Amino acid sequence: MKRFGSAIVSLVAIGLAIAAFGAIAAPAAGETNTTTGDIGAGTTVSAWVPENVAFHTDVEASGCDNSPGPFITVSGELALGGLGIRLIFQNNVKGTHTHVEESTASVVVLPAGESITIPKQPSQGGVGGNPFIWIQFTDADGNALSGEIFLGRCVQGLFAADASFVIAALASATVEGGSCSNHGSSITLSGELSLSGVNAVLIFRNNVKGPHEHDEPVTASVVLVPAGMTIQFPKQPSLGGVGGNPWIYLEFTDVNGNPVSERFLLGRCVQDF
Repeated sequence: MKRFGSAIVSLVAIGLAIAAFGAIAAPAAGETNTTTGDIGAGTTVSAWVPENVAFHTDVEASGCDNSPGPFITVSGELALGGLGIRLIFQNNVKGTHTHVEESTASVVVLPAGESITIPKQPSQGGVGGNPFIWIQFTDADGNALSGEIFLGRCVQGLFAADASFVIAALASATVEGGSCSNHGSSITLSGELSLSGVNAVLIFRNNVKGPHEHDEPVTASVVLVPAGMTIQFPKQPSLGGVGGNPWIYLEFTDVNGNPVSERFLLGRCVQDF
């Protein structure tokens, strides 16, 4: 099994909002994207972004013949898909017949493969008598993120399961002004990524499903990633672009540079930084 180190990553400041992302749920009422503060002293921007995750879980079963059912222990690791930030510097705001000189500076603030170790989570099971066991990943509200994954029968002892899916995450970045001159402009970034919750549901059945079998499963839920778990990343080296007094925009990207948010105007270098 591949093991990943514990994740403590950093992020930078900026304000964002997110476009629609297929199956990614939009922010709930009251959870809008925000931009706060003065850029010269540090402006913080927040936006919902999609985050790819890969789970590896180890499941240990004991007490298979006891009533009311077996005892299960779940542990494992969560590997993140990564996150980047792109700054866009323009000498003009785009308009009809307007020449725009543009340059970009990109940085990966959360490398792909950064991981969170999930400590052992005890959970009492359900039906007794050596049941068959499945595991399913859900969000904090119980909505399925994966299908049911068959682990085996209780007396087999130790199982493992792997699954990949996308969760929503709230990216918050702080942008601080640097220099503005004819030679170029520069700013620094720092911030954090707050993950939505992930639970594991253990499903116990006395029979493997069949077309004519009576099936009343018993379930037990375990919290793997608490909603709001935060990963921080430290300040990144100064990033810069075109000289003069450019307009500065920011967008979040995946680790391959593909945008995962809208482009946001932070302000003009001299005016705001």
